[in-house]
Amino acid sequence: MAINLFDSELKVMEILWKNGDTSAKEIARLLNEQIAWSKTTTYTVIKKCIDKSAVERKDPGFICRALISKEAVREQETKELVDKMFDGSSDLLVASLISGKKIGAEQLHKLRQLIVDSEVDS
Repeated sequence: MAINLFDSELKVMEILWKNGDTSAKEIARLLNEQIAWSKTTTYTVIKKCIDKSAVERKDPGFICRALISKEAVREQETKELVDKMFDGSSDLLVASLISGKKIGAEQLHKLRQLIVDSEVDS
């Protein structure tokens, strides 16, 4: 099941992925420090994450737990990007990154190694 998260919801998820189960109060404190969100804003975004089944609320203490992994969200977001901007062709995405000089020599070496490793696994 694909869950589409807005940037604001990803802020909450990043905290949960980094810290594990976290109280809503602590999430609000951290997001206030990071991006000056009010407690009300944070709780509203947490509620949206709960409604989307991305976060589970546990009581007592309004403890939040991520129900989806960062990898699953990253995979979904990448698929959407490739579908929307590159007609479903991931090789066009890679070509765009390389031709746009957005990949340095070290990153290109790592990419080559990933390709070699994925061929071995296939």
